[in-house]
Order: sequence, then structure tokens, then C-alpha cells
Amino acid sequence: MKRIWISCLVLLVCGINLQAQDVLKAKDKAAIMKALQDQQKAWNQADIPTFMEGYWKSDSLVFVGASGPQYGWQTTHDNYFVRYPNKTAMGQLEFSVLRLEKLGSKSAFMIGKWYLTRDIGDVGGHFTLVWKKIDGRWLIVSDHTS
Repeated sequence: MKRIWISCLVLLVCGINLQAQDVLKAKDKAAIMKALQDQQKAWNQADIPTFMEGYWKSDSLVFVGASGPQYGWQTTHDNYFVRYPNKTAMGQLEFSVLRLEKLGSKSAFMIGKWYLTRDIGDVGGHFTLVWKKIDGRWLIVSDHTS
């Protein structure tokens, strides 16, 4: 009987340990949320260069929109300037996070909504972001926005 109790205790401890490993640490979640808030603030100040600081500055960054995948930080940067040439086009951005979870020790997955309030007509949609911790910073490495 003692062996059964010990086996149950071991299974319980292992199960709790595995579950804890699947949860994004509070400090990492807070850092990701702050990075997203910083992007929202920069956008609302019509500051695309600061908004872009939330993205991985790499040719491997991928942004997927209506025209399909586009690769590279510079391409993403340039596309934002073409699509949103001024404050009127940019409007006021609001993000809503629907889901944020750990993928690995240095990666996370986010699903959310975005909404632009603009004088020229409001628009909105959804996004899926893959975040990666690079050199101590959480950065977007993949963005699918619709």
C-alpha cells in the first residue's frame, strides 16, 4: 500500500511540474504585454519607427497579410509607411489580446484583435503573433494580420 501512495505522489509531482513548464512565466508575459503596449502607444503618436522596435530586425521576420507572406524587417517597415502614410490613415490603434501562451522556453504565441478608429473610416481585424526572446528582449518574429 505504501508503494501505491509513493507512486501516486510521484505522478502528482511530475504532473504539476509538467503543467508549470507549459505556463508562460509572469515576468515574460508582462514583458510581452509591455512590448505590445509600447507598439500601440507609438502607433497612436504616428511613430512607425518606434512601432517597428517591437519586431525582430532580421530578413527572416515574416509578415503575412492580404497579399501573402512578406519577408524582412525593412520590407515590413516600408509597407507600413506605404499603407499608413500619415496620422489620418493611422488613426488610433487599440489591441485586445485574446490568447497568450508559451511555445517554448524563449517563444510565445498570441492571438488578438486590432482596431483603428479613424476619421476616414474605422477598420479592424485579428492578428496572430509569434514572439521570441532574443538578446533578452521579446520581439515579434512572425505576424499574421487580417
